[in-house]
Amino acid sequence: MKRSRSVILATVTALVAGGAATWFSGEASAAAACAPAWSPTAVYVNGNVVSQNSHNYTAKWWTQNESPAVRSGQWDVWADNGVCGGGTTPPTTTPPTTTPPTTTPPTTTPPTTTPPTTTPPNGSLPKHFLTGYWQNFDNGAAPLKLADVPGTYDLIAVAFADATATQGAVTFNLDPGLATAVGGYTTAQFKADIATLHSRGKKVVISVGGEKGTVAVNSAAAATAFADSVHSLIQTYGFDGVDIDLENGLNPTYMASALRSLRAKTGANLIITMAPQTIDMQNPQSSYFKLALDIKDILTVVFTQYYNSGSMLGCDNNAAYSQGTVNFLTALACIPLQNGLRPDQIALGLPASTRAAGGGYVAPSVVNNALDCLARATNCGTFKPPATYPGIRGAMTWSINWDVTNGNAWANTIDPHLATLP
Repeated sequence: MKRSRSVILATVTALVAGGAATWFSGEASAAAACAPAWSPTAVYVNGNVVSQNSHNYTAKWWTQNESPAVRSGQWDVWADNGVCGGGTTPPTTTPPTTTPPTTTPPTTTPPTTTPPTTTPPNGSLPKHFLTGYWQNFDNGAAPLKLADVPGTYDLIAVAFADATATQGAVTFNLDPGLATAVGGYTTAQFKADIATLHSRGKKVVISVGGEKGTVAVNSAAAATAFADSVHSLIQTYGFDGVDIDLENGLNPTYMASALRSLRAKTGANLIITMAPQTIDMQNPQSSYFKLALDIKDILTVVFTQYYNSGSMLGCDNNAAYSQGTVNFLTALACIPLQNGLRPDQIALGLPASTRAAGGGYVAPSVVNNALDCLARATNCGTFKPPATYPGIRGAMTWSINWDVTNGNAWANTIDPHLATLP
């Protein structure tokens, strides 16, 4: 997310190609006994073995209602162990000896913590919802008091918390420039506005990071400081959770520890969101992606910033898709959907206007088309997702202030459309 200075366009063009010889080894052997039959209603976690169509399959991560016969492969949730129940297994296949391109998602490392068998609480958010960032500064967009946020937004992320002299710790201060721009704004009024939004059924989280954010959680002590300080902000202001928008790198191990500690302090209704840049969700081994997978059991939603990124590969790895298109949104959203995150944990992040970002703005109707394509395979571009994801969570924008400046065109177009999704 961006503060007051101009957005710098980080053009990342990922045009890669590669190949590898396939080698076969091993003698045919008697097939293993078939494991218990796969059930679409059962929940499976890493290491669980099932059978379907006379094949055994092993789960790589948390999954439910994802058919092993359809969802097996190098990048998918199930590993095919071969035929079972009689006959012989085909020769084994050794992985290619060629190192894959750095932008191609490798085999996903399962989360270090086994997720529970139920979907984590989401703080009573709707099945499909709209998120917007509220600017705690004045940069030319319409200045707003928090209570003046339009009712189209279900989740409001307050941008941003401030770093302190203690590594990992954060605090929050109302920006004096904003207070002047709105005719006066006190901490007491801000707290009252959060309570007002709660009375309207809205949720409010404190966002950590942003373009100029310097928060670093790189040690056990910093993780403790982060958890303690965010917990203090939640108690002081009434925030419903925290948004991780660290655009200058993060340590997934210590941030995961901090977020688990925070949840232990606040309870199961804590909302945890993440707003990675596009490049951060290209590879499951990258720090942001790994963090999302490692806290999948307590993570509410990831709204990747699908802008300021140039062209990038989608989950098909066939071509580089240009930002600002429905293909870009669907092909890139497909990557985390195919690599371990549930549809209810994925939302599309877009700028509210051309002034809100350096590149990647799309008309809100294009966002609706992308949601339709992912949810029910309609209104797609040339890219067709490998599956439908009816649970796709919704959309996020930077920022509410820029949308208000633009006549609320973004929210007024997308919010009613979310109600039409499955």
